[in-house]
Amino acid sequence: MKVKKVVDSFNYAIDGILYAVRTQRNMRIDMISALLVLTACFFTDLSKVEVLIVTITITMVISAEMINTAVECTVDMSANYYHPLAKIAKNVAAGAVLVTAVNAAIVGYIIFGDKLRPVSFVLIAKIKNSNPYMIFVILVIVSITTLIIKAVFGEGTPLRGGMPSGHSAIAFAVATTITLIAQEPTVIILSYFLAFIVAQSRVDSEVHSILEVLVGGVFGTLLTILLFRLFE
Repeated sequence: MKVKKVVDSFNYAIDGILYAVRTQRNMRIDMISALLVLTACFFTDLSKVEVLIVTITITMVISAEMINTAVECTVDMSANYYHPLAKIAKNVAAGAVLVTAVNAAIVGYIIFGDKLRPVSFVLIAKIKNSNPYMIFVILVIVSITTLIIKAVFGEGTPLRGGMPSGHSAIAFAVATTITLIAQEPTVIILSYFLAFIVAQSRVDSEVHSILEVLVGGVFGTLLTILLFRLFE
């Protein structure tokens, strides 16, 4: 009888984990990130202490996300109307997740930064030797990053609507790329003019708001400049 109770406890715990993964988008992101980090441990020369720190950090993030889910479900069950204390409970629980995520980013940078730096330098050097490939990689990174942000906001579809505007981000990324490579002022002006037309068309067609287009353009421009600086 005691064995059955222990088995039931494990089943309940596993059901809780599966529920969080099925229903919480951030939980799925955390799980995928954890798998990628653990996979990277096999290809880097980490000590036992470093592996221990990584596993504890991953456990903290996942546990905080599950506690946040539990708090949200409890608050929603007990309060069917807006209450300032319910808002505080949810915000504090979400803040705990944010703290663990920031800690995970710091730990990852400290542990994997030096390990991956030689590989990064080799990769960047190869990309720098061929401008067409560098431009292609930058545009792919901008596109993927924009899709990820659209998924986080959960609005619209990958190719239509949502924050930020993907068309604006890519258009201004292309214009910024041309600006950083070309020397002719006329070409630069025409590039941004075409990017502006693309952004304006998204507003005129009522697919995006002005704010979504503006954020997309600024995001595409700044990310492209950042990537060029990185590859330099």
